[in-house]
Amino acid sequence: MKKFLILILMLAPMSMLAQKFGYVNSAEIIQVMPEYNKALKDLQALEKMYTDEFNSMRTELEKKGTEFEKLQQDAVPENILKRRYDELMQMQQRLQEYGQEVQNNLAKAESEKMMEIQTVLKKALDSVGNEGSYVCIFDVAGGIPFINTTICDDVTQKVRTKLGIPANAVPASVKK
Repeated sequence: MKKFLILILMLAPMSMLAQKFGYVNSAEIIQVMPEYNKALKDLQALEKMYTDEFNSMRTELEKKGTEFEKLQQDAVPENILKRRYDELMQMQQRLQEYGQEVQNNLAKAESEKMMEIQTVLKKALDSVGNEGSYVCIFDVAGGIPFINTTICDDVTQKVRTKLGIPANAVPASVKK
């Protein structure tokens, strides 16, 4: 029994060496994915629409504010001034609420786009992992403190290839 236990303990490290481990840099891949570039453009277009609407609302508020200042200089009855002032305060409150709504909607849209991108990346990573018989693939962008690159395979390029991204693709943030 003792010999059998020693044999198992001796063979266990050998079986561990036969297992394949890899690592990937998902941040590098995401920045060159066509889905990421499309998401950036979509988010920029959405932000522009919201900004245009916000600016239109702000311009209208400024115009009403100027009109109100002119009314104050004239001899306008107090009840009319109060009504106009209340209208201004309501417009200002709507503008603030809209600004908050815009921030929330943009954050939600960005989150949804990133989830879609990560789903595509995960599918490619799963495929590379299964095809390469990897036990585990670590993501260096995920804050892994140490990866011994001498015993792990860098599968970043394999995942990029799986996604159809050329080796020389430049991230969108560098293209500007």
